[in-house]
Amino acid sequence: MPELPEVETVRRGLLPAMEGSVIAHAEVNRPDLRWPFPENMAARLAGQRVIALRRRSKYILADLASGETLLIHLGMSGRMTVSGDPLGVFQHDHPAAQKHDHVVFDMDNGARVTFNDPRRFGAMDLMETATADAHPLLVKLGPEPLGNSFDETYLADALAGRKTPVKSALLDQRIVAGLGNIYVCETLYRARISPNRRAGNLSRQRAGGLVTIIRDVLLDAIEAGGSSLRDFRQADGELGYFQHRFDVYDREGQPCRSAGCNGTIRRIVQSGRSSFYCASCQR
Repeated sequence: MPELPEVETVRRGLLPAMEGSVIAHAEVNRPDLRWPFPENMAARLAGQRVIALRRRSKYILADLASGETLLIHLGMSGRMTVSGDPLGVFQHDHPAAQKHDHVVFDMDNGARVTFNDPRRFGAMDLMETATADAHPLLVKLGPEPLGNSFDETYLADALAGRKTPVKSALLDQRIVAGLGNIYVCETLYRARISPNRRAGNLSRQRAGGLVTIIRDVLLDAIEAGGSSLRDFRQADGELGYFQHRFDVYDREGQPCRSAGCNGTIRRIVQSGRSSFYCASCQR
C-alpha cells in the first residue's frame, strides 16, 4: 500500500492539473471501490473548482468551491495519472480507456485525471470541508510527521511507557500519521534501533531523536518519487526510485551497508508484517 511519500508524490504530480482548475466533467464507471461511492458523486463534482489539493496521512484531499472535499485513498493498487497538455505541462495525449479506469475527471484546462484500480481497494468519499477532520477515516489520526506539531517532546511523550515494540508504535497511525512498513524499517536502521526494542525503553533523547530521522527518510523518498515495488506509479506514469536506495527493506540476507559492519540484513515478522534490520548495528 502506498505510504506517505508515494501519496505526497502523487499529490504533487496532480497539482498542475487540478489545483485552481474546474472539473468540467466527472465520470464514475462503477458503484463502488472498497466502499460505495457517495450518492450522485459525478454530479456533485462536475463544474466544481478545486480550491486546494492537500494531503492528510495517506489520503489526498481536494477542497472544492462547493464547500465539499473529495477524499481519495489509493488502496493497494490504485493509480492517479494525468494525461493531456494544459499549458505545456503534460506531454502525452489521453490514452485509450482501460478496464480498471473507475473514475475519470476531465479538467477545464485540457488535462484528464484517471483513477485506475485493478484490485479495487481504493476509496473516494465526499464530505463537508469545514468538518473534514471529523471524518471517520481522519478523526483518530496523529500529527503529520512533516508538520510543526510533530516534535521531539511530542514523540518522546507518545512513546514513554509503551510496552509494544518501537516498530509497532511508529506504525500506529494514532501516534504519527502516514508512516508505513518501508519507511519505519529505514528509519530504525538510520537510528540504529532494533525493531524489537520496546518503545518505552528508549531514552527520551533517543525517542525524540527519531523525529529528525523520520523526516529525513520521508523527504529523501519524496525527492526520489517514492518507492515502486509492485503497482505504484507517479502521476505521469513514471516509477518511483527510492527502492534503489533501501538500506534494509526487502534486503534479507544481503550485507549491511554500514561502514565496518560485517552483519547481514535479517527479516522477522511482527504483527503480521516483515521487519528488516541489521542485528549488528541496531540495538
